[in-house]
Amino acid sequence: MLAATGLRSHIWNNNLKSILLLAGFPFLILALVYAGAVMFIGYASHEPDLGSAFGEALYAMPMVTPWVMIGVAIWFAIAWFSHQAIIDAATGAKQVSRNDEPELYNLLENLCISRGITMPSLRIIESPALNAYASGLTQKQYTVTVTRGLMGALNRDEMEAALAHELTHILNRDVRLLVISIIFVGIISFTVEILVRGMLHGAIGRAGGGRRGSGGNAGVFILVAMAMAALAWVLAIAIRFALSRKREYMADAGAVELTKNPDAMISALMKVSGNPDVEGAPAEVRQMFLHDRSSGFASIFATHPPMEKRIAALQRYAGGNRPPPRSGAVPAV
Repeated sequence: MLAATGLRSHIWNNNLKSILLLAGFPFLILALVYAGAVMFIGYASHEPDLGSAFGEALYAMPMVTPWVMIGVAIWFAIAWFSHQAIIDAATGAKQVSRNDEPELYNLLENLCISRGITMPSLRIIESPALNAYASGLTQKQYTVTVTRGLMGALNRDEMEAALAHELTHILNRDVRLLVISIIFVGIISFTVEILVRGMLHGAIGRAGGGRRGSGGNAGVFILVAMAMAALAWVLAIAIRFALSRKREYMADAGAVELTKNPDAMISALMKVSGNPDVEGAPAEVRQMFLHDRSSGFASIFATHPPMEKRIAALQRYAGGNRPPPRSGAVPAV
């Protein structure tokens, strides 16, 4: 829907956000470590004092920082090489070959040949839901995953459009930004949640008189723990807003550019909207899906635009009119 300069700017913007997220990850971890140290020192002290806890934690940071950086580097390495296994474990996706799914494999391969790009690996989720996603950080790691339900519900043209949509996410670098946000940054929210639960439990225990000097600042430490939880919530919101919903409009447009068939893309979206929910898929992974209808409070935190708006955009800018005639679904062997 945007001009070529807009598409190029979209890709540059995604690359910049990816770099910023990666660069900011160690600093976010250090901030969490510092907050955790404040809580630990305050809890361990017989006479808890918030000011002293802040000072002692700051004094300890130069000694802690090298170990934190080593831990971050190890996590980066694990996430870089194992993120696909983590995502597969979350969704139940299994890799397939040309022999396993020849028609689906050939559709994807032909699209890649038409754009002169390396064929990503292909995976299938044994789920009746209708959905798909792309994942990966580098050309050798890129993967396109579809559900068995999608294969059974879409005809050949519609499936080609859905695959083209996911390939466009790869070409536009959306997939890299999404994976980085999920693997490298999303873990922060999980870590803070576990940390805050532990701190609140400990502070409440102290307030109940379980230790000497329990009355003092237990309430203050509870407030600090709550502030950490609020920080994690704000971070999650910031990540969601960093993942622009425009990426879905761009991917829809890219699919039409690849297939020259806007009606097939419209028809595929209409079918997917009826049953997109993959059971057990975490919210972080659903951000990558072809469609996710969960929207949160007043749709503010939705990671996908409403389906009717996507279809309207295809009708207005890509010349789409109506669903194409059905010609049989892709065999779900």
